[in-house]
Amino acid sequence: MRNVQPETLTLDRVATPTGEVLLVVDADGAVRALDFAGYEDRMMRLLRRHWGEAELVEGRAPAAIRSAVEAWFGGDLAALDGLKVKTNGTDFQHAVWAALRTIPVGETRTYGQLAAAIGSPKAVRAAGLANGQNPIAVIVPCHRVIGANGALTGYAGGIERKQWLLAHEGARTA
Repeated sequence: MRNVQPETLTLDRVATPTGEVLLVVDADGAVRALDFAGYEDRMMRLLRRHWGEAELVEGRAPAAIRSAVEAWFGGDLAALDGLKVKTNGTDFQHAVWAALRTIPVGETRTYGQLAAAIGSPKAVRAAGLANGQNPIAVIVPCHRVIGANGALTGYAGGIERKQWLLAHEGARTA
């Protein structure tokens, strides 16, 4: 068995109007994780689950990625659209995360609509679980998924932050 060196990922910290975000990128310029500073432990757990023991080095993300994140939080709601992301998970999770990226800015979907969008209308709970395991907040917009009754349910970054993100995007919420 070969000794494989752990992959090195860069951890950047970016100030935003709703708190500092943690931005993790790989050497190829793909975003591996984005989370809020108060949830660093959660982010690290998801990174380990998805990528094993990667080495995290504090530094600056490539300028184009960093400025896209800053621009989005500054009001350019299309700034994140072209960013490359890289996740590791099950086929079902990948389908859910891809479907999240198709929800237009300013719109929301219910967990049932998310499940239906991936061709698994009965897998509402599984879609919700996959949504909650998303390691790349905001860019893979899990905050755009709401409860069937319109309630802002289950956001790992906190309901107040979810409310801020949706208001920032101009989404109408109950």
